[in-house]
Amino acid sequence: MGTSILVWSVVSHDGAARVVKPAGKIDESTATPFGERLAEEIEAAATDGLAKVVVDLSHIEYMSSRGLRGLTLGQRKASEHKVAIVLAQPNEIMREILAISRYDKVFKVFDSVAEAVAG
Repeated sequence: MGTSILVWSVVSHDGAARVVKPAGKIDESTATPFGERLAEEIEAAATDGLAKVVVDLSHIEYMSSRGLRGLTLGQRKASEHKVAIVLAQPNEIMREILAISRYDKVFKVFDSVAEAVAG
């Protein structure tokens, strides 16, 4: 099994939300860095006075239960800072993972980043 790679890019949209775009696989080797980076992005959004962090899932190839736990911990931190976390553009694999884990009931999931920022 090859090494998992997780890469991030960040874009702010119209001062309404902080958009984060992880790419790669979120598994045992990348779940902790994923959770830590998500926490940093939530704090940055709160510092900037933004009410929302949009996690663009379009380039996530896979997310293990540890990655889902990172989302849960991120949601707790977000509520402490009065910031909402929403998910955007999940590919088919991520849609299935979110449905099986019922995370699509826990988080608002949008078909596009634009809808997530506006919604």
